[in-house]
Amino acid sequence: MSLKVILVACVAVVALADKAPVYPKYPVYAAPTPSYPAPSPYKEPEYPTKPPRYNYNYGVADGYSGANFAASESRDGYKTEGSYTVDLPDGRKQIVKYVDNGDGLVAEVTYEGEAQYPEYKPIYKPAPYHAPPKYPVY
Repeated sequence: MSLKVILVACVAVVALADKAPVYPKYPVYAAPTPSYPAPSPYKEPEYPTKPPRYNYNYGVADGYSGANFAASESRDGYKTEGSYTVDLPDGRKQIVKYVDNGDGLVAEVTYEGEAQYPEYKPIYKPAPYHAPPKYPVY
C-alpha cells in the first residue's frame, strides 16, 4: 500500500510540475545615453606661436628676522638673464648673476664682505644646587 501512495505522489508531482507559474517577460531596456559629449581622444598641447617675454623683480628686507634678499629676471624668447642676492648668516652678501641663451645656464657667484664667526657665549645659567633636607631619625 505504501508503494502505491509513493507512486501516486510522484505522478502528482510530475503533473503539477507542468503547471509551474509562467512569469511575464519584461522588455530589455538599453542603458541611457549621456547628455554630455563623449570625451575626445588625447590631443597634443597647443603651444603659443609668440616667444615668451617677461620681466620681474622682488625684494624682502625684514629687520625683525634679519631676512634680506632680492631677485630679478628678464626673458625674451630663449634668452633669459637675471640675478639674486641674499644676506648670509656669516655677515656676507651672496650675489648670483645668471644667463641662459637656450644652450644651458651659466652662473657667476660672488660674495661681498668678510665672513665673521663671533665667539659663542651661552646664555644658559644652571639653577643653584640645594642639598636635600635632612630629617631627624626617631
